[in-house]
Amino acid sequence: MLRWYRSNPSHIVPVKEIEVRPDLIFKEEPIQVLDRDINVLRRKIIPLVKVLWQNHDTEEATWQISSGGKRSKKKIYHRDHQLDKVMDLQKKPSLILQLKCIIQSQNHQRLLLRDLEKEVGFVAKWNFMSIIEKYPSIFGVGGGCGKELPFVTLTAKAEKIAREEGEARNLMEPILVKNLRKLLMLSIDCRVPLEKAELIGNELGLPHDFKKSLIFKYPEYFSIKVINGRAYLNLENWDSLLAVTAREERFARERMLQSAGGQNKVRITKDGNYLGPFAFKMCYAAGFRPNKSYLEELEKWQKMEFPSPYLNAKRFEVADPKTRKRVVAVLHELLSLTMEKRMISAKLDAFHSEYRLPSKLVLCLIKHHGIFYITNKTARSTVFLKEAYDGTNLVDKCPILMFNDKFVALSGRNETSSVDMELIVAIETYSKMLKQATYFIKEKVAARIYATRTWLSVNCGTHFGPPMDLTGATELTGKHVRETH
Repeated sequence: MLRWYRSNPSHIVPVKEIEVRPDLIFKEEPIQVLDRDINVLRRKIIPLVKVLWQNHDTEEATWQISSGGKRSKKKIYHRDHQLDKVMDLQKKPSLILQLKCIIQSQNHQRLLLRDLEKEVGFVAKWNFMSIIEKYPSIFGVGGGCGKELPFVTLTAKAEKIAREEGEARNLMEPILVKNLRKLLMLSIDCRVPLEKAELIGNELGLPHDFKKSLIFKYPEYFSIKVINGRAYLNLENWDSLLAVTAREERFARERMLQSAGGQNKVRITKDGNYLGPFAFKMCYAAGFRPNKSYLEELEKWQKMEFPSPYLNAKRFEVADPKTRKRVVAVLHELLSLTMEKRMISAKLDAFHSEYRLPSKLVLCLIKHHGIFYITNKTARSTVFLKEAYDGTNLVDKCPILMFNDKFVALSGRNETSSVDMELIVAIETYSKMLKQATYFIKEKVAARIYATRTWLSVNCGTHFGPPMDLTGATELTGKHVRETH
């Protein structure tokens, strides 16, 4: 039913005055930065800010590219081309090793070709088919006659290396158990979801059946408990002797070497390295040149004390600078527990709640680019521990990685050290320069001979027959090159 409306001043909604220009245009002005983020692309990093505009609500805030302040700052993140090259060198070997693991997981060490799509998917199947066809010295194809279905298996040489690798894994079992215990000791409640432990099983070097071969084999160390319908890998026995980080072990070794050398004065170097109980090893990229103020701030950070990563993170405040440095130590220790001292950033971020990692993990890693390095050479970004690599080579290789290199070497691919690679590049560059110099000298000599012949024919009337071919100066040019060098 319609009723007569009675006016009420309280029903009047106040309207904000918007300054409008004579051409009926008003200017949008930012009034507050709500959030910051960073977009890591393959070759550059783009800082972003979430801006709240004037006369707009918070829901209407937009992401804009940050200029970094009133003046443009210099580039602070430099690419490490040697570590980028590591990912390029691991593309084909990773496919070979992945196919080897799939074949070994089958019942009779045979993989039916029709089941390959179920294991790796339809798209990746063709990459593995090309690997099988390209490397007959590693993978053998059989069947296809009569009722027997075609299958792929390892050759005799590959099976021999695989058996040796299995024996090496058995010898390394105490080390794998120790690393798994340290992984659980780093967590808040000394437990990790079982699916997350399986997620990084390859990085830790754990066998595929580690639930049977390790967890149930060592009930005094591990157990599986179901909490709220989720299976957790629980630590049963805490060992204080294992609560020593790889950074502390390195400091103990360097201190022994320093005491043997008789150097007592400790100072920070130009590359930011400082020998102290709370310092990290810095490995900056070749293009990074820290200034004096940067080194002063870095020295304060290197000398700052922080709690051990093996202490419970619930005891510390997130905003405390010592707690932030402890997070760097946790990331350093996690990467140190892996075989190749690297991990996909998504897998690292999966342990956000278990280790109290920062919400913006990429920003934390980029800030400490002297310790960590992020590469986007593959489909997923990978985090490296920089001190563990010397160029493209891993400094300390475990026996499992050595057997992987031996297995890949059956394909005819030889692993080349960084020194050999530099030598090859230098030889190629020198040969290219020599070709250019030879071609330049040929042109000069031929042009001079042609000019002399022309002058004699014009001034002296001497006839030399047909014009000389420019390639006729080859012998003279070669002699001149030898005398020059």
